[in-house]
Amino acid sequence: MLFIVVGCQSTSEDNPGSTDRKPPFELLEKSVRDLQKEMQSGNYTSKQITQLYIDRIQEIDGGENGLNAVLEINPDAIEIATMLDLERTSGKVRGPLHGIPILIKDNIDSGDKMSTSAGSLALKDSKAQQDAFIVKKLREAGAVLLGKTNLSEWANFRSLRSSSGWSSRGRQTRNPYYLDRNPCGSSSGSGVAVSASLCAIAIGTETNGSIVCPSSSNGVVGIKPTVGLWSRSGIIPISKTQDTAGPMARTVADAAVLLGALTGVDENDDITSESNGKSFKDYTQFLDAKGLSGKRIGVLRDAFGINEKVDSIMEKSISLLKAKGAVIIDSIKIDNSNKFGSAAFALLQFEFKDGLNQYLAGLGSESPIKSLEELIKFNEENREQCMPYFEQEILILSEKRDDLNSIEYKEVLEKVIRLSRQEGLDATLSKFNLGAIVAPSGSPAWPIDLINGDHFSLASSSPAARSGYPNITVPAGNVNGLPVGISFFSGPYEEPKLISIAYAFEQASKARIVPQLLPTLILE
Repeated sequence: MLFIVVGCQSTSEDNPGSTDRKPPFELLEKSVRDLQKEMQSGNYTSKQITQLYIDRIQEIDGGENGLNAVLEINPDAIEIATMLDLERTSGKVRGPLHGIPILIKDNIDSGDKMSTSAGSLALKDSKAQQDAFIVKKLREAGAVLLGKTNLSEWANFRSLRSSSGWSSRGRQTRNPYYLDRNPCGSSSGSGVAVSASLCAIAIGTETNGSIVCPSSSNGVVGIKPTVGLWSRSGIIPISKTQDTAGPMARTVADAAVLLGALTGVDENDDITSESNGKSFKDYTQFLDAKGLSGKRIGVLRDAFGINEKVDSIMEKSISLLKAKGAVIIDSIKIDNSNKFGSAAFALLQFEFKDGLNQYLAGLGSESPIKSLEELIKFNEENREQCMPYFEQEILILSEKRDDLNSIEYKEVLEKVIRLSRQEGLDATLSKFNLGAIVAPSGSPAWPIDLINGDHFSLASSSPAARSGYPNITVPAGNVNGLPVGISFFSGPYEEPKLISIAYAFEQASKARIVPQLLPTLILE
């Protein structure tokens, strides 16, 4: 089968005399380590790097044919970078993130001039009173908060027929490989921004697949940490059982740098106390090119047989894992994976209503909405702008749920925890004595469809998401130029082991391809 690129400009190699094309972006694919070396040598300052990323965003992100990944640029970004340059000049370097511009998803509070809206028009002017815990840690680490990224509105918890990457505030985010393809979500903007070199690294959030899927679809590395490794206070919630933020980067090394910088116990998020003694400030110590040697990895075959081209990529990846010393345990099953019924969805509805009502009630007096009920009413009153393509049935279903003291909530919570952990991943990892489980992260990106919504055909994020356990996706190959990721997941606080495995695979495979922002492709 032939794939033909439509509307692609010729390169200088195709037409040596052409002067139409601009030179490559000078920070294209630069890693955190690369940028630090440039600043240490004096070739660049943080201010210059920050300005280059801002210029890049303004050049390719906006407009009718732009990526639409960034909702707003921090008006204080250059000032912050300048201050950090002065610190470096005086001999103070806070760590590996010092002076590095980072984008964060627009459901994460920043106590500054930027809004925190979850992509909703209802909160387009909502200013957080203080930083989220992880944003405070980000500033302490010396990062430059560059801006906020677009997302699937309300982190894709609004409609069963939504288009990932669409929000009423930011509209549709586009995939940087082919602009008419979906970037997946809900951390769409963060995945696209990293892939297209609008920043070095970004932060996304996940309840079920919202880091893993956009990382896979946009050809980047995503780490969905153990729930509790990073604080969730100051992040617009869906589920206190499953929510977590996490790093999205072009390399495992960059993701590992960010992961360690934002760990810590937060008195405003009780579950972080479980990370005490189990977390690290530096996960780069686990970057081992020989990290696959002797690792017992189970293959989740339930995720195969859906897309033959993805299967082919996975078979080559499994062969590579073996060649690098992994012990492959084939055709494992995760016990009880099909016994959740409606409990998993019900759990999210209960916790979304409770968590969102608490978050909205804490907003300043200028906020137009203070509850989920008021949000639903706002969307109805502004239907033309807020719901031009799909509805808000998940919001309505959630509003009908009782509080977290109800017997039904306690029953679904117990069922999901038991099936996903004790009788799920815990049992499977123990039964086969596994260090990790491997599966395809998802299918290649589908065409954007605002009328019918997303066309998911394959996803493997649920076992790790429902259990609250870690999951790492790494580029594994491509189907007709569309990236496909491979996922490694394991038990709680096993990030060191997964980083070692993922890094060894990444170094052996080198599967990431640089996006070219092409308009479309036609298969013949």
